[in-house]
Amino acid sequence: MSVTEPILLGIVEGLTEFLPVSSTGHLILASALLGYDEEKWALFNVVIQLGAILAVIVLYWRTFWAVAVGLIKREPVSWRFLRNLLLAFLPAAVVGLAFHKQIEALLGRPDVVCVALIAGGIAILAIERLAKRQDIVGVSELPVRTSLGIGFIQCISMIPGVSRSGATILGALSLGVERRTAAEFSFFLAVPTMLGATVLELAKNGHAIGAPGQVGLGTIAIGFFVAFVVALAVIRGFVTFVSRHGFGPFAWYRIVAGAVGLLWLKGLV
Repeated sequence: MSVTEPILLGIVEGLTEFLPVSSTGHLILASALLGYDEEKWALFNVVIQLGAILAVIVLYWRTFWAVAVGLIKREPVSWRFLRNLLLAFLPAAVVGLAFHKQIEALLGRPDVVCVALIAGGIAILAIERLAKRQDIVGVSELPVRTSLGIGFIQCISMIPGVSRSGATILGALSLGVERRTAAEFSFFLAVPTMLGATVLELAKNGHAIGAPGQVGLGTIAIGFFVAFVVALAVIRGFVTFVSRHGFGPFAWYRIVAGAVGLLWLKGLV
């Protein structure tokens, strides 16, 4: 197995994990377009997401450190930060465990990804236009029901192609959270969410790592590192971009990518 496959998939993961375009959907489409065995690369696609998550921890280490120190000192703002993350994480944890098999079945459906990309793009355009005034600033300032609401909205992203970051960010915007806070809350929420998904996947299929015909640790390590480096660059520029330009460009990209993907799957391009 050459290093080309993990590098390409690592780039796709790093580019798309924190953009509202669906990293899982893009990995599925990339595997289909490049002719990769979807089952063979399924575990790889989940584990390398930790590389992108590590990028969040590295870039926001001061925030995480301040929260940790604040928890020890029993500072209310730190406890509200932790409370909001846990509340938003809880619905996905429950739904993910309850419907794990059904979710796995959808991961092999490029057609579902394409339809979800188009539908998500239309939803982004609608929310950008119709969302109410966004006046909640700061992760610690989110009300309990807002955090929980974002958590329930995140569950929609279990459909490949919807986008976890897109669902949480646009969900937050629709609930009155301003753009920068919505993006950063999505970054922070990715840490427990993706850690949980990876642990679940490893517990179920970890024995397949290095097995004959399966992706080995070295290949996973390459994808992990590439995803980490690319995600570092993406996160740095994403918040600034959406603060200035909004999410419209991502919506149109989703619609075009989904339409082209459907045409390709039907053999029309």
